Amino acid sequence: MFKLNLRDKITFSGIMVLMVGVGLLIFTFVSAYGFLTQSLSILTSADLAQTFGEALAPLISTCIRVMYLGVMGWIGSLLTIRGVTILSQVRQMPAVPAQEPIAAKETAREDVTEKAKKVPKIEKTEKPEAETTQPEPKQTEPKPESKPYEPEIIMLPPKTVEPTEEERMQTQPPQSEQK
Repeated sequence: MFKLNLRDKITFSGIMVLMVGVGLLIFTFVSAYGFLTQSLSILTSADLAQTFGEALAPLISTCIRVMYLGVMGWIGSLLTIRGVTILSQVRQMPAVPAQEPIAAKETAREDVTEKAKKVPKIEKTEKPEAETTQPEPKQTEPKPESKPYEPEIIMLPPKTVEPTEEERMQTQPPQSEQK
Protein backbone atom coordinates (compact mmCIF):
# COMPACT_ATOMS: atom_id res chain seq x y z
CA MET A 1 0.00 0.00 0.00
CA PHE A 2 2.58 2.54 1.11
CA LYS A 3 6.16 2.24 -0.04
CA LEU A 4 8.35 3.61 2.74
CA ASN A 5 12.06 3.96 2.34
CA LEU A 6 14.50 3.47 5.20
CA ARG A 7 14.50 7.13 6.16
CA ASP A 8 10.71 7.22 6.49
CA LYS A 9 10.73 4.06 8.61
CA ILE A 10 13.33 5.48 10.97
CA THR A 11 11.39 8.74 11.23
CA PHE A 12 8.20 6.82 12.01
CA SER A 13 9.90 4.76 14.71
CA GLY A 14 11.44 7.93 16.20
CA ILE A 15 8.02 9.60 16.35
CA MET A 16 6.49 6.52 17.98
CA VAL A 17 9.23 6.30 20.63
CA LEU A 18 8.85 10.03 21.31
CA MET A 19 5.05 9.71 21.68
CA VAL A 20 5.33 6.73 24.03
CA GLY A 21 7.86 8.64 26.17
CA VAL A 22 5.74 11.79 26.31
CA GLY A 23 2.61 9.72 27.05
CA LEU A 24 4.38 7.96 29.90
CA LEU A 25 5.58 11.28 31.31
CA ILE A 26 2.05 12.73 31.13
CA PHE A 27 0.63 9.65 32.87
CA THR A 28 3.34 9.94 35.55
CA PHE A 29 2.55 13.58 36.25
CA VAL A 30 -1.21 12.94 36.33
CA SER A 31 -0.65 10.04 38.77
CA ALA A 32 1.61 12.20 40.94
CA TYR A 33 -0.96 15.01 40.94
CA GLY A 34 -3.70 12.59 42.00
CA PHE A 35 -1.43 11.17 44.68
CA LEU A 36 -0.63 14.62 46.09
CA THR A 37 -4.25 15.84 46.10
CA GLN A 38 -5.45 12.95 48.26
CA SER A 39 -6.52 13.84 51.75
CA LEU A 40 -3.82 13.07 54.24
CA SER A 41 -4.92 12.01 57.68
CA ILE A 42 -2.58 12.35 60.61
CA LEU A 43 -3.00 9.63 63.17
CA THR A 44 -2.93 10.54 66.84
CA SER A 45 -3.02 8.16 69.73
CA ALA A 46 -1.94 7.96 73.32
CA ASP A 47 -0.04 4.74 72.75
CA LEU A 48 3.13 5.37 70.71
CA ALA A 49 3.57 1.71 69.61
CA GLN A 50 0.00 1.57 68.29
CA THR A 51 0.54 4.85 66.36
CA PHE A 52 3.68 3.52 64.69
CA GLY A 53 1.89 0.28 63.82
CA GLU A 54 -1.04 2.11 62.22
CA ALA A 55 1.27 4.54 60.36
CA LEU A 56 3.63 1.89 59.03
CA ALA A 57 1.28 0.42 56.39
CA PRO A 58 0.40 3.78 54.76
CA LEU A 59 4.07 4.79 54.91
CA ILE A 60 5.17 1.66 53.06
CA SER A 61 2.47 2.06 50.41
CA THR A 62 3.46 5.72 49.97
CA CYS A 63 7.12 4.73 49.50
CA ILE A 64 6.14 2.14 46.90
CA ARG A 65 4.05 4.72 45.01
CA VAL A 66 6.88 7.26 45.07
CA MET A 67 9.36 4.69 43.72
CA TYR A 68 6.83 3.65 41.06
CA LEU A 69 6.36 7.26 39.97
CA GLY A 70 10.13 7.84 39.96
CA VAL A 71 10.80 4.81 37.75
CA MET A 72 7.95 5.75 35.41
CA GLY A 73 9.28 9.30 35.08
CA TRP A 74 12.81 8.05 34.49
CA ILE A 75 11.76 5.61 31.78
CA GLY A 76 9.48 8.22 30.19
CA SER A 77 12.32 10.74 30.03
CA LEU A 78 14.71 8.14 28.57
CA LEU A 79 12.19 7.23 25.86
CA THR A 80 11.62 10.90 25.07
CA ILE A 81 15.36 11.52 24.78
CA ARG A 82 15.78 8.49 22.49
CA GLY A 83 12.91 9.63 20.28
CA VAL A 84 14.38 13.10 19.91
CA THR A 85 17.82 11.60 19.19
CA ILE A 86 16.42 9.34 16.47
CA LEU A 87 14.58 12.22 14.83
CA SER A 88 17.63 14.49 14.90
CA GLN A 89 19.84 11.75 13.42
CA VAL A 90 17.39 11.16 10.59
CA ARG A 91 17.61 14.81 9.57
CA GLN A 92 21.41 14.59 9.39
CA MET A 93 21.34 11.32 7.44
CA PRO A 94 21.97 11.69 3.67
CA ALA A 95 19.18 10.65 1.35
CA VAL A 96 19.54 7.05 0.16
CA PRO A 97 19.03 6.55 -3.59
CA ALA A 98 16.11 4.35 -4.57
CA GLN A 99 16.98 0.72 -5.24
CA GLU A 100 16.58 -0.71 -8.71
CA PRO A 101 14.11 -3.53 -9.23
CA ILE A 102 15.56 -7.06 -9.35
CA ALA A 103 14.61 -7.61 -13.00
CA ALA A 104 16.69 -4.61 -14.06
CA LYS A 105 19.71 -6.00 -12.21
CA GLU A 106 19.43 -9.34 -14.02
CA THR A 107 19.31 -7.66 -17.43
CA ALA A 108 22.34 -5.55 -16.48
CA ARG A 109 24.27 -8.73 -15.63
CA GLU A 110 23.33 -10.26 -18.97
CA ASP A 111 24.57 -7.13 -20.81
CA VAL A 112 27.91 -7.32 -19.01
CA THR A 113 28.40 -10.98 -19.90
CA GLU A 114 27.56 -10.28 -23.56
CA LYS A 115 30.07 -7.42 -23.69
CA ALA A 116 32.72 -9.65 -22.13
CA LYS A 117 32.18 -12.21 -24.88
CA LYS A 118 32.65 -9.56 -27.58
CA VAL A 119 36.02 -8.32 -26.26
CA PRO A 120 38.87 -9.88 -28.30
CA LYS A 121 41.32 -11.91 -26.31
CA ILE A 122 45.01 -11.03 -26.52
CA GLU A 123 47.37 -13.95 -27.10
CA LYS A 124 50.41 -14.24 -24.91
CA THR A 125 53.80 -13.93 -26.55
CA GLU A 126 56.86 -15.72 -25.31
CA LYS A 127 59.75 -13.73 -23.92
CA PRO A 128 63.35 -14.58 -24.77
CA GLU A 129 64.99 -17.00 -22.36
CA ALA A 130 67.65 -14.51 -21.32
CA GLU A 131 65.08 -12.22 -19.77
CA THR A 132 63.20 -14.96 -17.94
CA THR A 133 66.20 -16.77 -16.44
CA GLN A 134 68.08 -13.82 -14.94
CA PRO A 135 65.90 -11.66 -12.73
CA GLU A 136 67.51 -8.40 -11.76
CA PRO A 137 68.15 -8.10 -8.05
CA LYS A 138 66.41 -5.21 -6.43
CA GLN A 139 68.68 -2.81 -4.66
CA THR A 140 67.25 -1.34 -1.54
CA GLU A 141 68.85 1.27 0.59
CA PRO A 142 69.26 0.32 4.22
CA LYS A 143 66.76 2.11 6.37
CA PRO A 144 68.14 3.95 9.36
CA GLU A 145 67.06 2.50 12.64
CA SER A 146 64.32 4.45 14.29
CA LYS A 147 65.12 5.28 17.86
CA PRO A 148 62.44 6.02 20.42
CA TYR A 149 62.09 9.63 21.40
CA GLU A 150 64.03 10.48 24.51
CA PRO A 151 63.28 13.78 26.20
CA GLU A 152 66.13 16.07 27.12
CA ILE A 153 66.81 16.37 30.81
CA ILE A 154 67.81 19.84 31.91
CA MET A 155 69.03 20.36 35.45
CA LEU A 156 68.44 23.79 36.92
CA PRO A 157 70.60 24.65 39.94
CA PRO A 158 68.71 25.96 42.95
CA LYS A 159 68.88 29.68 43.52
CA THR A 160 70.35 30.97 46.71
CA VAL A 161 67.91 32.92 48.79
CA GLU A 162 69.13 35.73 50.93
CA PRO A 163 67.91 35.60 54.50
CA THR A 164 65.43 38.22 55.61
CA GLU A 165 66.22 40.76 58.34
CA GLU A 166 64.38 38.73 60.96
CA GLU A 167 66.41 35.63 60.13
CA ARG A 168 69.65 37.67 60.31
CA MET A 169 68.70 38.99 63.71
CA GLN A 170 67.96 35.50 64.98
CA THR A 171 71.23 34.01 63.72
CA GLN A 172 73.49 36.87 64.99
CA PRO A 173 74.40 36.74 68.67
CA PRO A 174 73.53 39.81 70.77
CA GLN A 175 76.20 42.54 70.79
CA SER A 176 76.67 42.36 74.55
CA GLU A 177 77.84 38.75 74.28
CA GLN A 178 80.31 39.57 71.50
CA LYS A 179 82.47 41.86 73.70
